[in-house]
Amino acid sequence: MATAEDKKYLKLWKQYAENVKKSTPVDINENPIAKINRIAILEKNDEAWFKYYFPNHYTSEPTDWQKASTRRVMSKTEYYLVRSWSRELSKTTRTRMEVLKKVLTGINRNILMISDNEKNAQRFLLPYKVQLESNDRIINDYGEQKNLGQWEAGEFVTRGGASFRAIGAGQNPRGSNNDAVRPDIILIEDIDTDEEVRNADRIKEKVKWLTEAVYATRSISQPLLWIACGNIIAKYCCITEMAKLADRHEIVNIRDKKGKSTWPERNTEELIDRALSLQPWSAQQKEYYNNPISEGDTFKTITYGICPPLRTCDQVVVYADPATSNKDRRTNKQASYKGVVIVGSKGRKRYLYKVWLDQTSNAKFVDWLYEAYLYLKDHKVDTKRIHIENNSLQNPFYEQVLLPAIYLAGDSYGFTIPITEDARKKDDKFTRIEGTLEPLNRLGNLIFNEKEKDEPNMIRMHDQMIGVSANAKMMDGPDALEGACWLIQNRAVQKNMGYRFGAINSRKY
Repeated sequence: MATAEDKKYLKLWKQYAENVKKSTPVDINENPIAKINRIAILEKNDEAWFKYYFPNHYTSEPTDWQKASTRRVMSKTEYYLVRSWSRELSKTTRTRMEVLKKVLTGINRNILMISDNEKNAQRFLLPYKVQLESNDRIINDYGEQKNLGQWEAGEFVTRGGASFRAIGAGQNPRGSNNDAVRPDIILIEDIDTDEEVRNADRIKEKVKWLTEAVYATRSISQPLLWIACGNIIAKYCCITEMAKLADRHEIVNIRDKKGKSTWPERNTEELIDRALSLQPWSAQQKEYYNNPISEGDTFKTITYGICPPLRTCDQVVVYADPATSNKDRRTNKQASYKGVVIVGSKGRKRYLYKVWLDQTSNAKFVDWLYEAYLYLKDHKVDTKRIHIENNSLQNPFYEQVLLPAIYLAGDSYGFTIPITEDARKKDDKFTRIEGTLEPLNRLGNLIFNEKEKDEPNMIRMHDQMIGVSANAKMMDGPDALEGACWLIQNRAVQKNMGYRFGAINSRKY
């Protein structure tokens, strides 16, 4: 009796098969010599081959890094590759096109599909099976592939003798020989799960199974192509451990370090903005930026509360961080977050009234500076000055880019904001954030504005605070908050000690 899962699989198979068949018409009157020549020309060009045989997948032109990755895969028979491409960058589909070309042109004959369980492995194998049995262009050029009697969901063999087998984590992969040919392609898809990565022992056990039981199915004397597709969903997961063994680990996020789409031919900036706007920042980082957020490393909870009227605070600081430093650009592969915070102090309490935090343009960042100034004005704060980080690693950006943009914006607003440059030499980012903010937060003296709790910028700040750790990739919001709290603390020290520190270089414009 068919189970609900079986019925779901059958429905999926029918839908996919119909779509494949409709999208692959052939010319039944094609001259045999012309056909041979056409196939030969296509086989010399991977992208042309993909585009012809898989028109329902090849709907957008690939970008340079995708084509470069394919060239490496197609030119090698012995290769260990881990693809941590963001969602919507076609890592699974491109891998499928590459593998099917290798199979149909006779390079490989024994393929294992591995996933976290057998049903998922079969789900990933289904598109291979359907393409081979329903793609009229493949059938027309390479012959009938479906082999009656050896054509099941989890294991099938083509008429040409190529075998495919789906295996779930923990199952016995041995006995996967195909006429004495051991597996020559091993594909890993979605091997990590959100539940399992919370338990290091379970990951350790699964990694052992991959590196011992699965890898041992290969032949010593014959080459093996190993391709693992998966995002980095935890600091310690199967993907991170396979990456340590790989010939190449490709990490490609939805946007590059300049904040631009890594596949603009398909994913426009507007489409990315729309998709990401409906997800929490922490989920965006995991799914689209290979940056899993570990909660509780430094700030286990964030305190929200009612902020006193801003004008009643002992001190009010606007602190802005315009861009990542050159040092960060060398080590951080994703775009930095620009940030502006408004912090007020009352006794030992530090209140985060307002924050602007996002991956954005310089022009938008300058608008935030003016908005912050107007916020102080609206709340009747007498002394209104904007502090901007500008250490030696960030020059000459401040002088050559930021200041001219601020002056230009002043023409539109009708006034120019007063700027104070923070040119102090800073220690390691995590060390500063932990040293300045952790004691405040632990003692309940760092309070986020409850009225802003659901505002997107405050949500991003919250998520970055929760994610702060020695190895965190993104701490730009907490870094700006640290700058504001450091200034408040050191102003108090200066007042009590009766002298000024030379760390802050003030410029009035």
